[in-house]
Amino acid sequence: MTHVAESGSGSRSGTDTPSIPSPVPPTTLPTIPPTTPPVTAPVLDQSTREIDKATFVPLDVETPPIGQALTKAAFVRQLQLQPDEANAIRDRHPELADPLGDLLTPSPFSPAPLSAFAAVPTRALDEFGQAVVALRHERAEETDEAARGAALQALQTAVVAAKGLEANTAAPRMGLMNLERLEMTPAGIERGELVATIPLAPQEETAVTYKEWSVQKKEFSSIVTDSLETFSETGVTDNTELSQSTSSQQQHSNQFNITGTVSGGIPVISGSVTSGYTGQDAASQSATDSRKHATTLTQKASTRARQEHKVTITTTTVTGTSQTTTRTLKNPSATNPIRIDYFSLMRKWRVRLYRYGMRQTYDIVLPEPAATMRRPYAELEALKAQLGPFVFNVPHNDITAEVRKGDPEPPKTDPPTPKSPHYLVLADQYDAQVPPPPPDLPPQTYAVETGPLPQGRGVTRMPLNIPAGYEIVSITISGRMTSFAGRSGQFTIEGTTLPFDPFGEKVFAPDTVLKRDTDGGDFMAGATGTPVLVLVFDQVSTQSLLLTAEVQPTQAAMERWQFDVWNALYTAAQTKYYARQQDIAGRIAALEARLNDVDTLTLRREESDEIMKNVLRYLLGGRFPSMPKEVLDAFTAAKVDVAHGTGFEGNTIGPDSTLWTTVRQYEDVVRFVNQAIEWENVVSFLYSYFWDLPESWRFIREIEHPDANRQAFLRAGSARVVLTIRRGWETRWVNFVEHGVIDDPNAPENPSQYWTIAQEIAAYDDRNYPGIPPANPGRVATRLEDAVFTTSTATVGPSTRPVSIPVASSAGFVVGAQVVIDAVHGLEHSQEAQKITRIPDGTHIEVAGLDNAHTGSPSAPFPVMQPGEKGELIAEWNEYTPTSGTDIAVTSNLSTIS
Repeated sequence: MTHVAESGSGSRSGTDTPSIPSPVPPTTLPTIPPTTPPVTAPVLDQSTREIDKATFVPLDVETPPIGQALTKAAFVRQLQLQPDEANAIRDRHPELADPLGDLLTPSPFSPAPLSAFAAVPTRALDEFGQAVVALRHERAEETDEAARGAALQALQTAVVAAKGLEANTAAPRMGLMNLERLEMTPAGIERGELVATIPLAPQEETAVTYKEWSVQKKEFSSIVTDSLETFSETGVTDNTELSQSTSSQQQHSNQFNITGTVSGGIPVISGSVTSGYTGQDAASQSATDSRKHATTLTQKASTRARQEHKVTITTTTVTGTSQTTTRTLKNPSATNPIRIDYFSLMRKWRVRLYRYGMRQTYDIVLPEPAATMRRPYAELEALKAQLGPFVFNVPHNDITAEVRKGDPEPPKTDPPTPKSPHYLVLADQYDAQVPPPPPDLPPQTYAVETGPLPQGRGVTRMPLNIPAGYEIVSITISGRMTSFAGRSGQFTIEGTTLPFDPFGEKVFAPDTVLKRDTDGGDFMAGATGTPVLVLVFDQVSTQSLLLTAEVQPTQAAMERWQFDVWNALYTAAQTKYYARQQDIAGRIAALEARLNDVDTLTLRREESDEIMKNVLRYLLGGRFPSMPKEVLDAFTAAKVDVAHGTGFEGNTIGPDSTLWTTVRQYEDVVRFVNQAIEWENVVSFLYSYFWDLPESWRFIREIEHPDANRQAFLRAGSARVVLTIRRGWETRWVNFVEHGVIDDPNAPENPSQYWTIAQEIAAYDDRNYPGIPPANPGRVATRLEDAVFTTSTATVGPSTRPVSIPVASSAGFVVGAQVVIDAVHGLEHSQEAQKITRIPDGTHIEVAGLDNAHTGSPSAPFPVMQPGEKGELIAEWNEYTPTSGTDIAVTSNLSTIS
């Protein structure tokens, strides 16, 4: 809002600005009656927003040495023990043979060996792990360089397994999770803070311009709404709503929490720790922590919403001009000043925190939860490493028509194929079409033609036509000549060493090489074009001479050929490089699109699947045959497309069902794990990259993804997973993880401490959290939304037969429902839950029986409560967020408002 005002009194004309329209006629403010108390606005239950929440309570209890079969079996599997190692340790440490027995011999996982680990002392397993570490350390020292890498990896595996056993058996794994829900309901509009004040002197009039805007900041992460049809959209809602700000604030808190990101079915989670366990102590402490966490969460969200809503008011005095958007106000009193106050209107929210259930939890720590999902990023990094400028490192002098040592050998044929010249090897390497080198020409022959020779001395000039691009290597002369009768003839070629000696008949031996007379080198070596030979004859009557010139390509011709070949290789290499670069860029784009262009719901489901797979690997072992090799081999023999899973398209089922017998023996374990865990409520805490191997820190730290949660998941070095045990499976789960059995005997032979804790958690959940102190002072009883509550002053029980309890009123109670009788008094657990069997009249309730005695009196009746559907209300408070509305008051009482 923008209000402009200028101080001054009285009306003024606009003669100083005649171009502006005349001001709007003043509005005379009527006399404002005294402010009446506002009517309480109705609560809009139909507009309630809900946010699931949970309070996690790890239990600090003493860990017994007997039990923990699942943890111990996981340790032995993680060792990856070899048979020779088992025999060596048995020989070195015979004292371990008795407590460990056949567990030293590695075998595939099955339910039977799991139960054998329960009775193994933790100390014996620890000593066994240290013995494996020592043995592998010795072998790594003695191993040659070729196998040292594998030996060191085996040593590292043993060290990690030993340290994991120490940590997992020392820390308690059991905990409990209180399931809660925040409900935020609009509860009316109230006048908020003072935005601006406009004073008006007697008879003063002023023009007010009003503007309002909101500034929205996008912080930490986008608010995303997903539907069940895997459709995602960015949430577009009023940015002042408390529920929207609370969700954003929750993401803020998670990203700055030391434990990292929280995923799973519980989006908002707080923590509480208890030393030891009783139902009352744990519930009271967790309720207090949950109230503090929820109150802080909504308060910060409300503050954020207010910070994002800005209002500005400025005023100006009318100077005889006005704008069409200006409202003119006038003080009608000639003696009294007045004040106009602008207030923001605030939306009131009723916030309630309900607790509706409790679940037993089991903690495990998983290394590298996103190891499988990082593989595309490793491929992406390898592809990006191949991008770069074009480099061609073939020098010109490397292009030769010779056969080089080290070039690839040709395929073996009969007869053998000769090796290719080096320039053709390069052409094959770069897929280039290259010109051949200048060919080797045969010797060039030139017959000496002189015509009739004179009787005396004569000189003949004989040009040699050397092919272009070639030069003379050497010249040979052959033939015979005779002199005139009675005379001695002479012959020579200028510049050669041919002697000018007299002869009667002279015969040149074949291949007589002409040499230079200066240094004895080959005559005319290196000459090109049409060099001229000067032949001198004296008294030669006949001759029959033939000159033969050996020629070879010139250095310039060879360099020109090398340059042409180099250009062809360069062009082909560049074309091949850019085509490959384009292909790599396309693969990178496709891979990035596959990784990044995924809707948010699919991302969360993929992460949940990875967590579930890693949990199953921990619980059932890496060798657990989800698809046994025998079945896989049968599918392959039946020509099933195992790579795409398209083997059962026809009218036949496929391989004989007897091949599935290998899978059936594990069905009970698979069924139990999937049913006992509430996978929709599994919560994972991600730990940073430095909990992973140091060699992978750089790669993990640089992984990027547009979704903040997926990026945190990919960068996690390890994950703490809190498994939520389904209601009714508490003791069976303890039997599974402690004793390695999946049945639920009523009286197990060796019940562990965790077994009794699980029973107490299950019983306490059935009682629906009775006895928790009220959230707000002044309340004398626990409030349950939609609950039916009454009291009794009678003294009843205990009894194994139905008991009729006199109550103040039985209205609202339902036959067949459970009621919570009495409250918790200190450490005395007299409270219990019983089923209603009959309602005789309006003042009696009959229950199936009573386990405890309950004493009531007129001054201190005991409560009887039938829980409602929403759960127990453990906290209630109000929050306020701004709206776009503004309230106006004339000469309001600011002291009363403040």
